[in-house]
Amino acid sequence: MQRIRFTIIFVWLAMVVAAQNVARTYYLSDTTRYSEVSGYGYDVLPTPGKQNTKPFYYSVNVPDGNYLVTLKIGHKKKAGVTTVRAESRRLFVRRLATKKGEFVTESFIVNKRTPFITENESVKIKAREKATFTWDDKITFEFNGENPLCESIRIELAPATVPTVFLYGNSTVTDQDREPWASWGQMIPAFFNDKVAFANYAESGESANTFIAAGRMKKAISQMKAGDYVFIEFGHNDMKQTGPGKGAWYSFMTNLKILIDEARAKGATPVLVTPTQRRRFENGRNQNTHGEYPDAMHWLANKENIPLIDLNEMTRIFFDALGEERSKKALVHYPANTFPGQKQELADNTHFSTYGAYQVAQCVINGMLQVTPELTKYLKPGFCFHPAQPDSPDTFVWELSPLVDKSKPDGD
Repeated sequence: MQRIRFTIIFVWLAMVVAAQNVARTYYLSDTTRYSEVSGYGYDVLPTPGKQNTKPFYYSVNVPDGNYLVTLKIGHKKKAGVTTVRAESRRLFVRRLATKKGEFVTESFIVNKRTPFITENESVKIKAREKATFTWDDKITFEFNGENPLCESIRIELAPATVPTVFLYGNSTVTDQDREPWASWGQMIPAFFNDKVAFANYAESGESANTFIAAGRMKKAISQMKAGDYVFIEFGHNDMKQTGPGKGAWYSFMTNLKILIDEARAKGATPVLVTPTQRRRFENGRNQNTHGEYPDAMHWLANKENIPLIDLNEMTRIFFDALGEERSKKALVHYPANTFPGQKQELADNTHFSTYGAYQVAQCVINGMLQVTPELTKYLKPGFCFHPAQPDSPDTFVWELSPLVDKSKPDGD
């Protein structure tokens, strides 16, 4: 009897695995609405009509994992400009123009996850996270732009050999789910092809120790394999912790070492990333506000013989290149009444605007070219950037997502 029970379980598991590997194409001419029963369909906003020119959402229920997504963008009777984001505003396709009757295929890999770790343990996500698309049972796509167009979405399990770049960090790294906030971790996938995945586990307000305590590292480790990478950026919130044993050279080092050792134990490559600078100008130059934390990360990277991306220095160069006044455009500085319900001015010198996040993502890629060049073979053609010569904020175009929240993210 026990043998029969094991056989049934084995067959069931085999069927689940097989189902996950079967590719499926979803045609957007089908007006099905997403539900737990349908498992796919239009979501969040009303189903778009034939003459639609506004953003729309489409969701598909899938298990945790990396998924190869192939979009057929265009329309036989309309021209359009289409931007595609997934999950919590994670950028994949930016302003793709198609002529009437023209179709373009775009492919990329989306990492999807839930809080589940084991039957007895889950990630302790914050109440605010429960309202996002980051930790749910589906992949959610946002189609935006000037007349966004998509004929079909094909989803299949990505090859197991695809390397995953796990991102650990705070509000400067996480997928910010609402306008006008943004972080470099949600911009970086747009620069890479469909041969690499990015799994952004960062969350606003986290320090290295709280990241571990919430089970975020444990969840990531459960999905990690040999050949993956772990980019680790902390410091903003860690430096506010006081008391015995706290500080850049004490508890911070201990917790970074845990993150490094756990990644290495899975055969992954840890990469330290120094914290992005806050905007604080004196005498025409931006000043370091992170004390000894960047130096401590340099020391640890050298001691452990692991790569380090000096994002602290590159963002200083970036801010200095823009200047004291213009650098406000890289952060969330907006006059009152710019967004719905925003009655007061937003003036945040830590959290990035979409323009700033897009530039900082390119800073990170510059660092990758130096310390993890093997990853940059997956870059899309044409990448060229230097923090001393950033893109102009005056020509940067970002189509606002329909979801807006003026509330400041956790952390500073």
